[in-house]
Amino acid sequence: MSKILVIAEHLDGKLNSSTARAVSAAIAVKGEVIDVLVLADSVDAIATEAAKINGVSRVLTVARSENAHALAAVLAPQIAKTAAGYSHVFVPSTTFGKDVAPRVAALLGVAQVSDVMSVEGTHTFRRPIYAGNAIITVEADAAHTVVATIRSASWGAAATGTGSAPIEALTVDVALPTHTRFVELKQGSSDRPDLQSASKVVSGGRGVGSKENFDIIFKFADRIGAAVGASRAAVDAGYVPSDLQVGQTGKIIAPELYVAIGISGAIQHLTGIKDAGTIVAINKDGEAPIFEVADFGLVGDLFKLIPELEAQLR
Repeated sequence: MSKILVIAEHLDGKLNSSTARAVSAAIAVKGEVIDVLVLADSVDAIATEAAKINGVSRVLTVARSENAHALAAVLAPQIAKTAAGYSHVFVPSTTFGKDVAPRVAALLGVAQVSDVMSVEGTHTFRRPIYAGNAIITVEADAAHTVVATIRSASWGAAATGTGSAPIEALTVDVALPTHTRFVELKQGSSDRPDLQSASKVVSGGRGVGSKENFDIIFKFADRIGAAVGASRAAVDAGYVPSDLQVGQTGKIIAPELYVAIGISGAIQHLTGIKDAGTIVAINKDGEAPIFEVADFGLVGDLFKLIPELEAQLR
């Protein structure tokens, strides 16, 4: 019997969409029980959101003041304790998940399965290796709990709105470490859609030419209601901050529409957009690798083509 525990990711009292994507992976395992675990200082609003996700059997909550901030050292012992009796523990493969899951796996004494892209069986999964250049099938030991991170870009979010799972409060008797403490959270703010979850993304590369020129990317993104991304080359050149980087060492995204402007298409960048729906490339070099994966391509000067596209949009 597959009994799956999905760890909820949340911030500022709101559930992250990556949680519903992890639930989709749990559904693919055909788990008889799919529980969502919410750890926070105030759990009510988050638990209510989680209870609406289709396929969820129960929402379990652990409300402690120590859970006010997502510190892996604090959350992992509670997750490991709660995981007793579960066959699988699924965590979104986000910054949060990549921080927490290894600690949980270590506490349970098992090897972690990372970046699950698809489920082939209850203990058999497919995941990327070599920066996404190859896909490997791995089989976890059925005698032990499977701790896995779920590649959010590869899974659609489980439907929400019609579910009504019961919510149960837990008391987890476990000693928490005191050597780790929360200092502060620094994050950028923007009126644009979030890059990680946006349905449309416009990214600029080194071909944009300068930090000042990158304004054309921002304006075009605003015109179509898209998030803004960038290649590593553009980030390294100082055109935009690193939190906009898309690719192997940046954000892995799967928007419905991805527009790559002035991006040549290095393999590290393509790794970050492989699950995108429609890819549009604009580049003056007709031989750029980006055109090999693009559904639509425009060869020419971006500073002429973008204004023409904006004119058509008006």
